[in-house]
Amino acid sequence: MSLASVKQFFSRHAPDIDVIELEQSTATVALAAEGHGVEPAQIAKTLALRVGDEIILIVTRGDARLDNKKYKARFGTKARMLGFDEVEAETGHPVGGVCPFGLAKPHSVYCDESLKSFDVVVPAAGATNAAVHISPGRMAELTGAEWIDVSAV
Repeated sequence: MSLASVKQFFSRHAPDIDVIELEQSTATVALAAEGHGVEPAQIAKTLALRVGDEIILIVTRGDARLDNKKYKARFGTKARMLGFDEVEAETGHPVGGVCPFGLAKPHSVYCDESLKSFDVVVPAAGATNAAVHISPGRMAELTGAEWIDVSAV
């Protein structure tokens, strides 16, 4: 269902973008980079976090990690990742396939400034072997994301 919701999202909002399904798993940054022939930094990983009662998604480059000071300054609290079981319930996507497209529930999406280092990034597409190639600006536009700076490379 998750892959289908992402395909439906692109069919409706960006029919020029193809969802790429590979034979092998792309569930980790390293596997995704290898499968798509890009550097790990170019993988756009989506993190699902809880801020109070709200669930948010932050998309950042594959080699980045959250900077706790920047995160706390922006959101006023310590970063709290969703539990493994919560991720799919909230996003509709399995861990390893989480992306900001075709979500099961509406959540605020943020794109980290670190993505702007690339003309094209490769976020997952709702399955552990699916992704899209998209410009960071277009991804933010399609998902209504706000640009923030919360990562360290």
